[in-house]
Amino acid sequence: MNTIRRITLHAVASLAVGLAAPAFAQAPLELKIVAPAAPGGGWDGAARSLQQVMTATGAAKSVQVVNVPGAGGTVGLAQFVNTAKGDGNQLMVMGITMVGAILTNKSPVGLDAVTPIARLTGDSLVIVVPANSPHKSLKDLAAALKADTSKVVWAGGSAGGADHILAGLVAKAAGGDASKLNYVPFSGGGEALAEMLGGRVTAGVSGYNEFESQIKAGKLRALAVSTGKRMQGIDVPTLKEQGLDVEVVNWRGIVAGPGLAAPQKAALVASVNKALKSDDWTKVRTARGWDDAYLDADAFAAFLKSDQARVKEVLTTIGLVK
Repeated sequence: MNTIRRITLHAVASLAVGLAAPAFAQAPLELKIVAPAAPGGGWDGAARSLQQVMTATGAAKSVQVVNVPGAGGTVGLAQFVNTAKGDGNQLMVMGITMVGAILTNKSPVGLDAVTPIARLTGDSLVIVVPANSPHKSLKDLAAALKADTSKVVWAGGSAGGADHILAGLVAKAAGGDASKLNYVPFSGGGEALAEMLGGRVTAGVSGYNEFESQIKAGKLRALAVSTGKRMQGIDVPTLKEQGLDVEVVNWRGIVAGPGLAAPQKAALVASVNKALKSDDWTKVRTARGWDDAYLDADAFAAFLKSDQARVKEVLTTIGLVK
């Protein structure tokens, strides 16, 4: 090959790479994030926190949050899968409650229809009893569950959600009959709190932040937290410390729609990761009391498979899934 021909081919190749580079690098995304719940809840908070950080860090050009509540997130999931197919500009926040809701609501759309992007955060749950409860410790509560599981009335969030899953696992680990779990779901922590303080339920489960003020005021007694390690600065032992081999994290993640091209997925992963690895995200997460539970796209996909199997086993044991 003569010198002139080599130079010409090199110039053509360089031009081709130069023309392709902007498309590959991709301009900042204009995103829509679906929060499959009403405004004010955990998924909504995560979506709006991401909106704030992604725009502040330049991870996205613009971010719109849309609320689609209903049936533990399964209404939003079905709508999202339908509208976000092949769309590299849509994301949806979800979590362990959706895993349970898909099973309990017999949703025709499952998580195999989404593209995992990242796991975001994890909240520790806390088991509490009223201050005047005869159950002074987790050991007392476990003994009551073992003696007659049905007589221990639990208060928590939506049926099949993280709170319900934890109650079922605790009953099972205590040697009780998890199929007789007596669990009353409430739409918010305030209602569950009122039932506990009124003496109508035995124990409650929620995120620690939900009950923190009542614990500090001495109206509720915290028996255990659900994470593998104690919460920083919180003097409440874990379930494992007290002999029950149970760990539940109320995790949240973010997913994209089905049928994405590889460059679309890569652009979304890069955009989300830029936000999650920023100081801005650390500040927002810390202010909201969220633990860092980050998993990248591949690790999150593997985690989703294993957690779906675990949740199905628990919900089948307590009779919510046949």
